[in-house]
Amino acid sequence: MKVDNDYKKWLADLKNKIQHSQIKAAVKVNTELLLLYWDLGCDIVSRQMDSVWGSGFFERLSNDLRKEFPDMKGFSETNLKYCKRFYLFYSQESSNRHQLGDEIPHKLGVELHSIENKDVTIRQQVVDEFEKHPIFQISWGHHIQIFTKCKSIKEALFYVQKTIENNWSRAVLEYQIETELYKRKEKITTNFKLTLPKPDSDLANEIMKNEYNFEFLSLSDKVRETDLEKALIQHMAQFLTELGKGFAYMGRQYLLKVGSKEFRTDLLFYHTKLKCYIVIELKMREFDPDFTGKLVFYVTTVDKLLRDETDKPTIGILLCKDKDDIVVDYALESLNRPLGVGKFTYTELADEMKAVLPTLEEFQDELMNFENEHFIDR
Repeated sequence: MKVDNDYKKWLADLKNKIQHSQIKAAVKVNTELLLLYWDLGCDIVSRQMDSVWGSGFFERLSNDLRKEFPDMKGFSETNLKYCKRFYLFYSQESSNRHQLGDEIPHKLGVELHSIENKDVTIRQQVVDEFEKHPIFQISWGHHIQIFTKCKSIKEALFYVQKTIENNWSRAVLEYQIETELYKRKEKITTNFKLTLPKPDSDLANEIMKNEYNFEFLSLSDKVRETDLEKALIQHMAQFLTELGKGFAYMGRQYLLKVGSKEFRTDLLFYHTKLKCYIVIELKMREFDPDFTGKLVFYVTTVDKLLRDETDKPTIGILLCKDKDDIVVDYALESLNRPLGVGKFTYTELADEMKAVLPTLEEFQDELMNFENEHFIDR
């Protein structure tokens, strides 16, 4: 790599900037780190450093920074390239910039750099304003997952906001991106706007998905609804993660006594954010308008028997193996109870393969026998 005075001057300025961020890091570690990476990425892009100084630029910069700051992580070649991608991703063409909101201008890095050595107070005011934006409120590791896998700023900000709301770990975030949660929430089918007041209808739509991913289940393609219920209950942690934050499990085949008869819902939940009961019914075939009649009855019954004056109206969610959105829209339009319809997928196993695999109970019994045989005496 060709090294000249411009590079040496910029490196000296960068060292001062990093030292300044280290001092502030004791108070605001994550925000300062992200602002540093944003600023660094902007410098690299706006100065075209890797183009001007050759293909060895990132290697040289990595070595120089590691030498100067041996106890500070984040200066590998790979991570420096991520800094560039971070800035480039959120600084896409002007047609997309408005998606970030007015708080983040295209040239945030340039603006911070331009006042770096003039007035520390002014720079801090700029930082305090910009750090309120959601993109500075999640970790760098989360960001790498997002800007390397998302195709648009809108999609990225969706995952940023969901990470903040649900306190997702990186593993959960990666799972949600890989299972395309963004796309699964784009075309939800509900009648919430017709049956619930604002903002309740907006909040209710937030908890719905167009498609639910039950890939943590391995079931026969001829499985019955009761088998699906049992499998979901046996995998409650994964099931609740897929449903989303706020769902509290109340019971399976929940008993409802109406007059002289007894009825049972497939699954009953209470949503802690919406402050309402949620009835979930499962159907192992494509949506049929007839399905809504039974669900409306359950929703009405829960309202009558369980709901008190502090609860919002009960919501019904119907999960089918498949659905035609137009048919669903027609079926929901005339109903006066809040219902949503989604579809689900799971890993299908042929009957002969399913038959040779142990059930959960059999596996647990076998594990218990193994432990008793090999470890009890020790």
